[in-house]
Amino acid sequence: MRVNKKYSCLPAEEKGIHIINIRAIEDIGYDQHESTLLNSLSKNPDADCKYGLYFRDGKRKVDYILVYHYKKSSAGKTLARRAQHNDASLRSTKQDQPLPGKGVQLEMGESEPHMDYHEDDKRFRREEYEGNLVEAGLELERDEDTKIHGIGFVKIHAPWNVLCREAEFLKLKMPTKKMYQINQTHGLLKKINSVIQKITEPIQPKVAEHKPQTVKRLSYPFSREKQHLFDLSDKDSFFDSKTRSTIVYEILKRTTCTKAKYSMGITSLLANGVYSAAYPLHDGDYEGENVEPNDRKLLCEEWASYGVFYKYQPIDLVRKYFGEKIGLYFAWLGVYTQMLIPASIVGIIVFLYGCATVDENIPSMEMCDQRNNITMCPLCDKTCSYWKMSSACATARASHLFDNPATVFFSVFMALWAATFMEHWKRKQMRLNYRWDLTGFEEEEDHPRAEYEAKVLEKSLRKEHKHKETDKEKLTWKDRFPAYLTNFVSIIFMVSITWQNLKVLYGREVIESLSGGCGSKWLFPSEKNSSILLDNSLMFLIPVPSVPEVPKTDKNFEERLIFKAFLLKFVNAYTPIFYVAFFKGRFVGRPGDYVYIFHSFRMEECAPGGCLMELCIQLSIIMLGKQLIQNNLFEIGIPKMKKFIRYLKLKRRRSLDHEEHMKKKQRYEVDYNLEPFAGLTPEYMEMIIQFGFVTLFVASFPLAPLFALLNNIIEIRLDAKKFVTELRRPVAVRAKDIGIWYNILRGIGKLAVIINAFVISFTSDFIPRLVYLYMYSENGTMHGFVNHTLSSFNVSDFQAGTAPNDPLDLGYEVQICRYKDYREPPWSENKYDISKDFWAVLAARLAFVIVFQNLVMFMSEFVDWIIPDIPKDISQQIHKEKVLMVEVFMREEQGKLQMLETWKDKEKKKGENCNNHSPRLSRSRSGSLSSCHSYPLDV
Repeated sequence: MRVNKKYSCLPAEEKGIHIINIRAIEDIGYDQHESTLLNSLSKNPDADCKYGLYFRDGKRKVDYILVYHYKKSSAGKTLARRAQHNDASLRSTKQDQPLPGKGVQLEMGESEPHMDYHEDDKRFRREEYEGNLVEAGLELERDEDTKIHGIGFVKIHAPWNVLCREAEFLKLKMPTKKMYQINQTHGLLKKINSVIQKITEPIQPKVAEHKPQTVKRLSYPFSREKQHLFDLSDKDSFFDSKTRSTIVYEILKRTTCTKAKYSMGITSLLANGVYSAAYPLHDGDYEGENVEPNDRKLLCEEWASYGVFYKYQPIDLVRKYFGEKIGLYFAWLGVYTQMLIPASIVGIIVFLYGCATVDENIPSMEMCDQRNNITMCPLCDKTCSYWKMSSACATARASHLFDNPATVFFSVFMALWAATFMEHWKRKQMRLNYRWDLTGFEEEEDHPRAEYEAKVLEKSLRKEHKHKETDKEKLTWKDRFPAYLTNFVSIIFMVSITWQNLKVLYGREVIESLSGGCGSKWLFPSEKNSSILLDNSLMFLIPVPSVPEVPKTDKNFEERLIFKAFLLKFVNAYTPIFYVAFFKGRFVGRPGDYVYIFHSFRMEECAPGGCLMELCIQLSIIMLGKQLIQNNLFEIGIPKMKKFIRYLKLKRRRSLDHEEHMKKKQRYEVDYNLEPFAGLTPEYMEMIIQFGFVTLFVASFPLAPLFALLNNIIEIRLDAKKFVTELRRPVAVRAKDIGIWYNILRGIGKLAVIINAFVISFTSDFIPRLVYLYMYSENGTMHGFVNHTLSSFNVSDFQAGTAPNDPLDLGYEVQICRYKDYREPPWSENKYDISKDFWAVLAARLAFVIVFQNLVMFMSEFVDWIIPDIPKDISQQIHKEKVLMVEVFMREEQGKLQMLETWKDKEKKKGENCNNHSPRLSRSRSGSLSSCHSYPLDV
């Protein structure tokens, strides 16, 4: 509440207004001129509270903010009820600045009261909920005198006793007074580490938390009975802002409101519109003149800036500000980006090898040789004519850049790389758990969801009505079977829609662009826009299948939601790639007997250079166009556009009063204009899909890791800038791992081995070349390979109405044309039947898949086994912490025993003194004994 001298001349009883709501007089219109003059001459009260970071007294820190919409009402009953509520809040909090703080919702200009029952219901719920928060020990202060018209803010502060109580309930590990030395390397390793530190010093962030530590405080779950173990010299900084907001959020979640439909906490109130937002505050501004140093400003300078893209991330500071869950995401993203560096280098070497050997590739030289004069069959009916194989020379030479023996080695390398990356992340995760005191942290089972409890109650009532039993019920698989069946059908339906849409969209553009094309042309931007539209529309339907299952806890609900979202994203992202790699050109038939869909549409063929080149083009467009450009533009543009729209809406609603316009915004007003935090699922999903592109089809595009590396360098700083400047501060969540995403990563890594084996065997010409080289080549070279893979067709065997309209397009009459397949020639007894060469190549392909898959799987498991999950030094430090903690408690017990022994000795000596005293009278003796034994002792 702002303190203005003008209020001293007004009686408290005027208009029946309570003294704590006297701020409403300014809204009514009293003494505006004097108020402005006195406010301009007096000290700005917002400076004492650091513009919203503290209560009006400038001492109590704001730990959380609740935001609500309100409408002014003139109902007398409402005013009286609010005054009574203010009295109760004042008595309960015993503070000079009670909960209502500012702004009675009163207008004197209205002739008749306007009753809004919906708004009154919301206000009653807020009053009850805030009263329950006060009973839980929190301190509240209201502010409706803001620049945002119609928006009220409730500031929440957690006092010391509440923080201690909740920290004990949550088993938060806090640093104790005990410090110990961290084991350091010796000898050669110490020198190597010293050299590495000097080399990497320019790329280290300039933050205190990132410097190597030689000592560490021993941590222990906070206990009010053992407060002497902790350093409580500065109680204001013992619990940092992240921990304080976490504690307040836990209270908000479990505090109930019985007037709501479900007796739940802040989540249901936000869903029902009782409150419009709830968030902790940022530490301060991150830019501008005279900005006080804070963690947010430091993060903006050393982390959320594109100028420091070459530096390591200050992960410890990120965890300190945003919590462990967000810190683990950025740590995982940093490890993934670092591991892409060696993969990118090897991929570039493989690509350069293809460039260096392209002129030595005999099959492409034969295709480019004009002297061969090979006439190929038409690629479509009627409109397409015969064509020369030499016209596909550029495609054949380009395909060698990615379809060469080095790609097989690169596929094996990437499979081992994926296994190494997973092991490296597990070790990094254990190091972070040790540094962040999460080694003994176990996530407690969440409370059952309201929907689950409602279903269980319904089942128990139904069973009690039938059998008169009152045992505690739970949902079994029989109860969920209809939901599972419905979900399965829904998922299959969504996947089929995705498949059919993308199969049509990605069908023809590459072959038509490469071959000069016949038939309809497809535009890539429209296809991509359609894919994005389908992706976004399906994302809205993802929560629907999870609802009928009624998962027990929020964690189970979130994991099922993530898995289903990933499933649909997987199908939407990889369907065109799978189609080109494994389906396109496989079921086309042959000239004279093509396969038709609906008796009209002919199945499309691969380009003369093979489907691998088309697959490479698809991957390059996705990695460069979608991942590197489109996603980053969307992540930059969409938050800024939403922020601008929100700014325009608030500007329309804002008062035109000059004083209000010139007033500096409070911290909670500025944060309210930011975008709400929507969770880490979109961020993880984008990176997991990219990880799939890097590993699943890397045999066809060795440059995928390079494009992923470039994208992630931008992605890290883009996400950092978004978290620091564009989003409200999220509630810190404790977590010791990345959850279900790790299992998804492992599944993609296993699937990548199988898919790469099939890509090398069936999509590329690697296996047919080996078969020809060792079985059919006369001189042990690849000469004659192109002719060996082509079959002959007599043009007189064309079906009626399918022959080219212009058979003399090449300038001569064609009698025999060639097509890519292993079939008998037209002069054979079994003309156009599959030849023996086809079965030999198929057997070799299947054998390669089996050998490659088992060999690479074995090597990956060997890497997984040989690299320990927990680093040896971390294991030693964890054991050392346990030993030190036992020593601390042993010393504490010894101190208690010594104190007890000392007390017993004193008691014994005093008893002896009483016995040795000469009694005068028995009555005086008994009195002295009683007085001796009742003597007060300080223990």
